[in-house]
Amino acid sequence: MNAGFTDHFSSHAQAYARYRPRYPAVLFHYLAMRSPGTQLAWDCGTGNGQAALALADRFARVLATDPSAAQIASAQRHPRVEYRVATYDTGLAAGSAQLVTAAQALHWMDVDAFLQEARRVLQPGGLLAVWCYSLCRITPPIDELVEYFYRVTVGAYWPPERRLVNEGYRTVALPIDELAVPPFEMMTDMTMPQFVGYVETWSAVQRCIAARGRDSFDAFVRTIAGRWGVPSSARRVTFPLYIRAGELR
Repeated sequence: MNAGFTDHFSSHAQAYARYRPRYPAVLFHYLAMRSPGTQLAWDCGTGNGQAALALADRFARVLATDPSAAQIASAQRHPRVEYRVATYDTGLAAGSAQLVTAAQALHWMDVDAFLQEARRVLQPGGLLAVWCYSLCRITPPIDELVEYFYRVTVGAYWPPERRLVNEGYRTVALPIDELAVPPFEMMTDMTMPQFVGYVETWSAVQRCIAARGRDSFDAFVRTIAGRWGVPSSARRVTFPLYIRAGELR
């Protein structure tokens, strides 16, 4: 794993905040119900605070940390969320948190350092939950274009850590008494410009554009346009979530 916390998103933090899909409220209800209390949650690698804001609907206090100052600056403020630019140094009292989360972030982390701090701040019986999502589903004709772009066009530009997402985090060694988490998914309606904006936030796309310019991405946009229909018409976009949760041993 990384020695620190890999940052692929500071350069386009505002686009990340605008276009990334939102996690389902039912996920956070589940996490709150399985936690031993709802006084404090720590969201590590919070990015623009999507998970932290949803946790604030269930927890009295949420600490949201991220090593990217640009991401933290783009996060939406909330009276129960404290944002802090940090990697794993929370400053929280030992045994003070009931829940620790990492949403679409574990693959960028030094997992051992993250787990060390999670174990320190969690109270006995506290819950650790990490999750990720990869390719979405729209319609089969569009999906095949997206998968080709993902695996072939920009495939070589994905950082090696992305493999963990493709595997749904199943290969990450987590010392937890694992729960049988029910299936969850994100569903959102996107117009073509919104979907294209989301794809442009991919770390591989950003690296490809930096190395080769925008030609490959612009060609992808043209092929999507040929199958989307009216660009302003919204289509249902579904993202399966891969969740691992349990009490740290």
